[in-house]
Amino acid sequence: MVAFLHEETRLRDEIVAVGKSLFDRGLTFGSTGNISARLSSGELLMTPTNESLGSLNPKTLSKFSAEGVHVSGARPTKEAFLHQCMYCHQRMSGAVVHLHSTYAVAASILDNVNADDVLPPLTAYYVMRVGSLPLVPYFPPGDDQLAAAVGEKAKHSHAVLLANHGQVVAGRTLKDAQYAAEELEETAKLFILLAGKRTRPLSSEQAVALKAR
Repeated sequence: MVAFLHEETRLRDEIVAVGKSLFDRGLTFGSTGNISARLSSGELLMTPTNESLGSLNPKTLSKFSAEGVHVSGARPTKEAFLHQCMYCHQRMSGAVVHLHSTYAVAASILDNVNADDVLPPLTAYYVMRVGSLPLVPYFPPGDDQLAAAVGEKAKHSHAVLLANHGQVVAGRTLKDAQYAAEELEETAKLFILLAGKRTRPLSSEQAVALKAR
């Protein structure tokens, strides 16, 4: 019991620290974005609705049972289902980060992108941390159809891009999810900056070799 309480306290503090880091570096704005992490019991801790990631209180984080029922803490974000969809299909994941970061959102608005994999393999770290990035069609925030669409894409990828919205990224740990979300944003930035220029992405053979590492 003591070990579990220590785990929960540590995870609450980590969520607050990651949220502040993302907010302070301009990767999320106002009260947008949300973070969750899974305890060894299967319970979830999640950032509440209408709260800035830059000023979270570890004591008021929303807590969900292993069955997905809100059991304590502040009122949860209406985007809680995005996290639950990722955990359902990415069963080894211990955390999910959802951001509305500028360049990822910009990429999600572009027409004629590859909906199966929006961003090309521009760097080794993008391939290793993200791999593939399917585009989820647009649905209003909180729409049940968005949950179904995210769940379908999450069967095959731990990162998805919501059209005209932002990214949802799962990872084994909170740090893994954070770093993957940051790598996704940086690659989206490169993608936007290089638009119209001749580029030299990694070859399919190079990308496959990196994924196998």
